[in-house]
Amino acid sequence: MSVTPPPGWYRDPSAPHLERWWDGTAWTEHRRAPEAPAAPTPPVSGPPAYGSQPTVPLTPGRPSDGGASGKGPKVVALIAAGAVLLTAIVTGVIVLGEDDGGGKVETAPTLATSPPVDRDPAPDTPSPSESASEPPADGPAVVTDQLNGITLPLLDGWVRPRNVTEADILMTTDGTYDCPADFGFCRHGKVTSRTASADDGSSPEAIAKADIEKAADAAYDRDLIGRRPFGGIESHKVMGSGPVSVAGRAGWFVRWRVTTAEGPGGYVQSLAFPTGVGTGSPVVVRYVFDAGDDGPPLADMDRLTKGIRSTTD
Repeated sequence: MSVTPPPGWYRDPSAPHLERWWDGTAWTEHRRAPEAPAAPTPPVSGPPAYGSQPTVPLTPGRPSDGGASGKGPKVVALIAAGAVLLTAIVTGVIVLGEDDGGGKVETAPTLATSPPVDRDPAPDTPSPSESASEPPADGPAVVTDQLNGITLPLLDGWVRPRNVTEADILMTTDGTYDCPADFGFCRHGKVTSRTASADDGSSPEAIAKADIEKAADAAYDRDLIGRRPFGGIESHKVMGSGPVSVAGRAGWFVRWRVTTAEGPGGYVQSLAFPTGVGTGSPVVVRYVFDAGDDGPPLADMDRLTKGIRSTTD
């Protein structure tokens, strides 16, 4: 918002080296050479005619026919009395714009009356969409084998390894129990993975068939220090063997039902398939499920196999 200045001499917007008479509404044709600066004239309320401000102090007097101003001492005294009031609010700027034709447009002097607006931005505050909650303690419902570039779904009743000394463990059933041979602690289910070596075979079928006996012995015959927590394996039965699609790749599985000297025994499966990372070397995933009511559902083997994904997919 601005206030229209009172009548007086101002810098001529079309000839800055001269002063021109502003009658309070519009510019007149009266011009003169600038005089020594005098005290500014107090503003008169009213809307601006054009919207600009003078750049020189206001000078008193009215124009004569010859363009000179009157110099009556009374007028000078009256104008000087308002100098203090006007000093704080008068600003002088001549705004010269260009009309549509490219010529300069004369604008009237104005007085700025609106205080500056503080446009400092408010402190950054996160929006509801930016405020992320803490991730679940167990993270996403998958486990990842970074070395072989695969993930498996973490099914209900299964957890990531806790206090497990065996290598290559991806997940176990939750909790432990006293092993049937009355020493140590056993788990009802385990899933491991490892990269197949050249000695394991050249195809998923050969790898799975060569691995199943090793997997059964490690799970139900002897532990890492040579003990037999289940009293040893007495027999086994092939429950299934054949091709299977794993993460869109051709694999092979072999599943045994193992009978032990003590306890209900269990199921062991070796699954071999090529991965989609690195050189594509085959990976072997082993499933170990205790038999009996306390063991995990046998259907979880198939659910886990169907849920395997490559980290590159």
